[in-house]
Amino acid sequence: MSLLSGKRVLITGSSRGLGRAFAIAMAQEGASVMLNGTNTAALADAEAAVRAVGGPVASLAGSVADSAVCARLVQGCIESFGGIDILINNAGVVRDRTLAKMTDAEFDEVIAVHLRGSFVCGRHAAAAMREQGGGQIINVISNSGLTGGFGQSNYAAAKSGMLGLQRTWVLELSRYGIRCNAFWPIADTDMTHVVFDNAARDAASKGLPAPTPAALGFGSPAEVAQGMVWLASDAAQHFNGQIVTFNGRKTALWTQPREMHEAFRATPWTAADLAQHYAAIAPEALYQARFVE
Repeated sequence: MSLLSGKRVLITGSSRGLGRAFAIAMAQEGASVMLNGTNTAALADAEAAVRAVGGPVASLAGSVADSAVCARLVQGCIESFGGIDILINNAGVVRDRTLAKMTDAEFDEVIAVHLRGSFVCGRHAAAAMREQGGGQIINVISNSGLTGGFGQSNYAAAKSGMLGLQRTWVLELSRYGIRCNAFWPIADTDMTHVVFDNAARDAASKGLPAPTPAALGFGSPAEVAQGMVWLASDAAQHFNGQIVTFNGRKTALWTQPREMHEAFRATPWTAADLAQHYAAIAPEALYQARFVE
């Protein structure tokens, strides 16, 4: 029995890159897949690739920044396959620029695709899943949403917001048998090439060859897609509200936010009291994820 036999999956932003790899890998494991993208030629190519591995497939072109597209995607999955078991909020764009230079339009565009698109797709998918008795929503996030990213105020805010959606949906949807998890893929894609370009320049300045993506801790889309296959499958049905990271060779879970250095007193604290209390406490270290250990 294949891992995803009978599963009906909607993947936003699946015409190329990781989304396309997710679709192919999931179809190979028995899933029916609803594809989405804004480039019609790339979308048609992805649909042909999924069909070539034997997977039932349908597609709809359009941006998830448009609420009407989100509604049609969920409805299209239901009409094509009889329901929706898994929504993968993967669609994304980047408009990197430092805070001083980023325009309102660049901020709004990234928020609209990543965050608003995930919200609207999630709302429609959750309604359908509740009616049919369960399902799973997976938000594809990134390191920027967890620890920030230089020049990525828009992207980091959107990805962090997607984690806020997930945590809220766990509270609201678990009672209906709907699980919500986040997946941070570390993969060699068009969106991560800036990392490789910077590493190549740094290596060249030292007279060294450019490191490979694998040496930097990045897997190929096909390798990383195996993590998504597992998370979407019933083998991970005990996971809810989790953040999973995977690069094809390394995987880990991120801890949930929690308080540190709790202190209580019977009377209200004054600013002077707080100054005395925190004088002996070191601030929490700012964590930056390492791709390779």
